Amino acid sequence: MKRQLLAGRFGADDQLDIPMGRDEQRTYLQLVAGDKSLDHGIGGALSSLKKLGVRPTEIGLDLLVLAAHVHAADTRISRVQQSQDSWTREVRIVVPVSDPDRWNAAIPILKNMLNFLTGDRWEFGFRKRPLRFQSIVEQEELDLIPPSFDSLSLFSGGLDSLIGAIDLLENGSTPLLISHSGDGAASDAQNKLIAGLKDHYKNISFDRLRVAMAFKQDLIKGVSSEDSTRGRSFLFFSLGVFAGTGFGQRFTLRVPENGLIALNVPLDPLRLGSNSTRTTHPYYMARWNDLLKVLDVNGVVQNPYWDKTKGEMASNCLNTVLLKQLAMDSLSCSSPTKGRWQGHGIEHCGYCLPCIIRRAALESAFGSKSDATQYTVPDLSAQVLDTRKAEGVQVRSFQYAIERLKKQPQLAKLLIHKPGSLADEITHLDKLADVYGRGLAEVGQLISSAQTRPK
Repeated sequence: MKRQLLAGRFGADDQLDIPMGRDEQRTYLQLVAGDKSLDHGIGGALSSLKKLGVRPTEIGLDLLVLAAHVHAADTRISRVQQSQDSWTREVRIVVPVSDPDRWNAAIPILKNMLNFLTGDRWEFGFRKRPLRFQSIVEQEELDLIPPSFDSLSLFSGGLDSLIGAIDLLENGSTPLLISHSGDGAASDAQNKLIAGLKDHYKNISFDRLRVAMAFKQDLIKGVSSEDSTRGRSFLFFSLGVFAGTGFGQRFTLRVPENGLIALNVPLDPLRLGSNSTRTTHPYYMARWNDLLKVLDVNGVVQNPYWDKTKGEMASNCLNTVLLKQLAMDSLSCSSPTKGRWQGHGIEHCGYCLPCIIRRAALESAFGSKSDATQYTVPDLSAQVLDTRKAEGVQVRSFQYAIERLKKQPQLAKLLIHKPGSLADEITHLDKLADVYGRGLAEVGQLISSAQTRPK
């Protein structure tokens, strides 16, 4: 294994040499296609926002460029090949930015948040963009007409983000929804939901920023790609903040996520480290707000549903009729293509962790016969689930966690601290423990008749 250095370059004439450290492999990431067009979806994001009347700041653009480096490293450096423990990689990135001093001040926060998010060891360096790229964002001399949007919300194509969008629209807001179009299944879900929302809210001029960002498979010479994509939420958040800096006023980037998933308490003693994602954990969210403060960005990130279960989000949605109509087009499954070897199309498996929480939520909110989603395993109680196979692993883990909490309810106040520090949430600890317990209770209702054992 080697420590990996990923250094950005702005154009073919940007030939500044970035020295390598001991045991480092260096890769240059070209950020410009042709003479001056920004590559990897960054230029497209700028153009899309310009058409919407939104002009981000140079710092906002810097953030998206940084996110491109992080996303490239996260998806193109194999954990198995480039770590001593098959997980923890050592990555240094050097990014050309508009204001290196401001970004250098943010390095401690960036290291903290990304080490926490991905489980890797990150190092950062910043340098001044080349002269001809000092100013990239086109700003009109007199911007008399502000953007028409009054809110921002991440829109992944999942059920929670759908509820977040419906709630904003029902409140009369005009949101700009933010999507990262990764795999085809997620993009298809996003497009179907946007079409449904557009059809229902014809009189609201809301819109969506949709950005695709991918890198060639052999970006890092001799190193395979990585499928875990733990750092994807950094790109997702960065897209939202990038857009928000063009609002010309203080903005709130809403990150709709139910409290059970946001906390992501390990279900059993084996579900630690690489198995416990942290994409919306309160600690990570708090570091984002620290970062924006240091960068002097006039905005905050916020999860408005941190104290709600997924079922409570659904039942309290401001338009449950529309939610039930569109819910089947939303995508929750962690691997919606894994049933292909059995002859299935792209669909929810029904037994991964997010599928189980989704099923429990819809049943809790609307009743056991209300979920029209197509699941590869349509009934978790129809037969004994093999705990040595994927269809039984998560159900058994939930059974363990639910039974543990039934025997010792007070454990909730301790277990919520396992995924990461809650020092920023000291006044909310009781509510966090409560939403954890209620979330497990929702799942408990779904799997109360399920049987699991090794076969």
